[in-house]
Amino acid sequence: MRISLNWLRELVEIKLSPEELAETLTMAGFEVEDIEDRRTWANGVVVGKVLERQPHPNADKLSVCQVDVGGDEILNIVCGAANVRADIYVPVATTGTYLPNIDLKIKPAKLRGVPSQGMICSLKELGLPTDIDGIHIFTQENLSLGSDVRPLLGLDDVILDLTATANRADALSMVGVAREVAALTGGQLSIPQLGEVTITKGGENLAVQITDTQACPAYIGTVIEQVKIAPSPEWLQQRLRAAGVRPINNVVDITNYVLLEWGQPLHAFDRDRLKSLTGSDKITVGVRFADAGETLKTLDGQSRTLSTQNLLITANDRPVALAGVMGGEESEVHEGTQNLVLEAALFDSVAIRRSSRSVGLRSEASGRYERGVNRAELEIANRRALLLISELASGVIVQQEIADTRPDPATWSHSITLRLERINQVLGPIDLGEDTGELEAEDVERILNALGCQLTAAEESSWIVKVPPYRYRDLEREIDLIEEIARLYGYDNFCDTLPDKAEAGYLPLDQEIIRKLRAFLRAEGLTELINYSLVKPGDERQIVLTNPLFAEYSALRTDLIAGLVDAFQYNLEQGNGSLNGFEIGRIFWLEEDGLQETDALAGIIGGDRTVGRWSRSGTEEPITWFEAKGILESVFQQLSLDVEFQPDQRDPRLHPGRTASLWSRGNRLGTFGQLHPQLRRDKGLPDSVYAFQVNLNVLLNSLEQDEILMPKFHPYSTYPASDRDIAFFSPIKVTVSEIEKVITKAGKGLLESVELFDEYRGENVPPGQRSLAFRLIYRSGDRTLTDTEVEPVHNKVRDALVEKFGVSLRS
Repeated sequence: MRISLNWLRELVEIKLSPEELAETLTMAGFEVEDIEDRRTWANGVVVGKVLERQPHPNADKLSVCQVDVGGDEILNIVCGAANVRADIYVPVATTGTYLPNIDLKIKPAKLRGVPSQGMICSLKELGLPTDIDGIHIFTQENLSLGSDVRPLLGLDDVILDLTATANRADALSMVGVAREVAALTGGQLSIPQLGEVTITKGGENLAVQITDTQACPAYIGTVIEQVKIAPSPEWLQQRLRAAGVRPINNVVDITNYVLLEWGQPLHAFDRDRLKSLTGSDKITVGVRFADAGETLKTLDGQSRTLSTQNLLITANDRPVALAGVMGGEESEVHEGTQNLVLEAALFDSVAIRRSSRSVGLRSEASGRYERGVNRAELEIANRRALLLISELASGVIVQQEIADTRPDPATWSHSITLRLERINQVLGPIDLGEDTGELEAEDVERILNALGCQLTAAEESSWIVKVPPYRYRDLEREIDLIEEIARLYGYDNFCDTLPDKAEAGYLPLDQEIIRKLRAFLRAEGLTELINYSLVKPGDERQIVLTNPLFAEYSALRTDLIAGLVDAFQYNLEQGNGSLNGFEIGRIFWLEEDGLQETDALAGIIGGDRTVGRWSRSGTEEPITWFEAKGILESVFQQLSLDVEFQPDQRDPRLHPGRTASLWSRGNRLGTFGQLHPQLRRDKGLPDSVYAFQVNLNVLLNSLEQDEILMPKFHPYSTYPASDRDIAFFSPIKVTVSEIEKVITKAGKGLLESVELFDEYRGENVPPGQRSLAFRLIYRSGDRTLTDTEVEPVHNKVRDALVEKFGVSLRS
């Protein structure tokens, strides 16, 4: 917000320089981003009077003027403006004046052979906005020649570009900033005291009807007649320009002025246009949410299609304004306006934020409503505007209607218990020069009284603090008051203290395991990927957002595999080859008992992972199912986790005969399998693409076992091993993992390892069976095994296989 120091000085006593005030505000949390010293813009520019104007003898578009600036001599000035004439008062930059906005220093010169002793200035040359193409002509009469033009143009001012934090809605007004300056500097507040408004009874043609009182807790509608639209007086225009607002006419300027002064948005409707729109002399102003598809043409000339999130002001149920955002073009005040309906209202901050965002429109009004407008000063701002309209536009107030559902005014302020002990505990010691100390009760009382709080002593060294209504939104708890005390006392007045001893940080166990997991997957040649959690809707188990940014991203993902398949396809289409990657992320889904979420690990593997393709004459060698499975097994092995692969057909995206579920300690970890041929054809993927997904929480729980986290050391045997091979025909339905379990159990004690080294299906193999061959390694830690020790154990293994699975032994 742009703060005019001249305006601010009328509201609060200021003894600091602009630079000192900016530093004070910045240290108190109100950052001053820029100091605009307008006093330098027209230093040396004085009031002059054009006595005579003659055409230039050598140029058609130039004039030779005789200008009196109150000196001993009449200045001869060559001017190129078309609107220069005799008997007008103008700003004159005399010789030696520097104009910083156009980077020009005035020197004696000759223009087309005629000497010129200065320059008659336009507002643009002095840094002020204007719609006039030419020099500035003062409208005042009998000005003192040679006097400084800066007070006449509002250039004797300094502008502070101030940024208020999001919680300080009260600081979006001149009165709010004045209160803050008074609290920081101890200056005397001089907030204007307003007189009473006189209402001349002139009819009952206005009614107010609020449909949604939560969205609009208070609305004041005032009918004003006999208004004379004209330009605002110069003082009002100068204050608006200083704030960065373009003057329009006296009525609109007054509503903008009150917005800046009190932070309360107002809007003026042309009453006669409202009557024309409604076709009735009696107008009922309403507040309701729009119906889908309704339209409104706003003041910026845009026709907007509305949704049910837009809060509307209506006249006889016809939309005439976007409540709290912008008025409608069809009811705006114009040069011929004679009668007004002035709106002063409170709107819910959430409703205005949604309405503003849904139409992509932000305004000064919506920005203040979104942060929260002071409900206690609605009537004050409205009265200020009515008095100014009566004074500057000759308006006569004939009717006022109020719809007010605000709670009792006694509840607009709340009380907070504040303890001195807690203040010093949170803020720590204060710097007293060579010594340190603590905040005293007198310091606390002084600061809070300066903020407008009312303190009542309670128990020892504690108070009951009554918060002023204009701070009810950000002062809610004891810690908020402590923050205000620190801010106003000065953060730089507290001692800098560091912890006595820094403790080394550490990672939680689950984070340490996840970091290891990432490293192991990267070591297997997989790249970590990150996809959006938001996806296109379509699955009945999806959680759909009620207020999405885009329709394509309006649901939460239910798994990670879909995103990895899309990423694999995209990389192929971009010519990057097969993407082998993994992702760790959160997934979400709906169940009967509510919303569910968990962390998951997923990956995708495919294409030719080998190097040296030249040795195969450039032909690709797609990864096999067992090679892809081996990548997962390698990761699990490094994690010291035993995982079983069991046939599975649950996921329709995976090949029904080449999919396995993953199990550990009786818990299902997830799924691994080859992509279904139909999905591969639809996506244009190669034949051998494999995907897996693991429930990360189940995996972490399986790894959080003492024997895994703290493995025991097993000494190596120094004695040689004795190996035996065993081959047999086994039913196809019996898995290798089941066979390995039986072998391990039967050979327990001497059996060190078991490994499948051959599988054969085909000629000489009974139907429905396959030939399997295993190598068994027997070893003892304290002796060399003899055949007489190995054979009984090996025979026990053979007998167990025959008994358990009915295998036909071949060796």
